[in-house]
Amino acid sequence: MRRHRAADPGYIRYMGHDDGMPTTRPARPEPTTTDGELMEAMLSATRAMVALAARSLAGLDADVTLPQYRALVVLASRGPQRVVNIANELGVTSSTGTRMCDRLVRKGLARRYRTPTDRRAVRLTLTPAGRALIQEVTARRRDALTAVIADMPASWRKPVTAAMRSIADAVGEIPDRQWWLGSLEAPTA
Repeated sequence: MRRHRAADPGYIRYMGHDDGMPTTRPARPEPTTTDGELMEAMLSATRAMVALAARSLAGLDADVTLPQYRALVVLASRGPQRVVNIANELGVTSSTGTRMCDRLVRKGLARRYRTPTDRRAVRLTLTPAGRALIQEVTARRRDALTAVIADMPASWRKPVTAAMRSIADAVGEIPDRQWWLGSLEAPTA
């Protein structure tokens, strides 16, 4: 991050987007003690969630990495996508996204197809095996989270629910009930 040299010093320029052009976003205020405590709590919570996600993938027949699983989640939640869109969503380069998607296709979890309206456009979609993997991992996560919720005092559940929804909204995560996975059929080959 470098300070934007334009007239407004309250902006920070973020470098490294795929189009090569920098974007400008409002600078974040310096954290107060309360913000610092919130930051530490969020860091701990995200580590716990990543660990839970990794454990939910452990022991599956599909041998899928966490980034590959995240690519499958993008397909499950947003429907068929171009590889470049998946790469952008994951914050990786197009070549890394292509290699990741190639592996998912080789594993039979995703497939490529051309759209009827634009034969040049190649999209990726989940296969039945990819859908089944997402459903299995989600079931494992739900089981693990059920135990976490059971240990949580009842008085915390409503504020934690609001906080978790707020975080998911802030990062652009689509709620499970709105996922494409359960609402549309995959295109045919």
